[in-house]
Amino acid sequence: MKTDLHPDYHPAIFVDMTTGARFITRSTKTSPKKETIDGVEYNVISVGVSSDSHPFFTGQKQFVDTEGRIDKFQKRFGSVRRAGKPKLSGN
Repeated sequence: MKTDLHPDYHPAIFVDMTTGARFITRSTKTSPKKETIDGVEYNVISVGVSSDSHPFFTGQKQFVDTEGRIDKFQKRFGSVRRAGKPKLSGN
């Protein structure tokens, strides 16, 4: 086997910033924030979204835009005229 092929894994705690949920795992990512649990030092890594707060996993519905993209564009910028095909001159 090749040496120095795989990255170093460290104990880590991923903390969801919105819900405060904590996931204890291992990661190649390190952090200056440390926390010791049962004699093991963990890197504390904050994440914005996890399975504890993501709407797909929680079942919470989000606002869905019912207006189509084209209608929204036309309302915002008005109707756009298309340029006609260029006429070839020469014959």
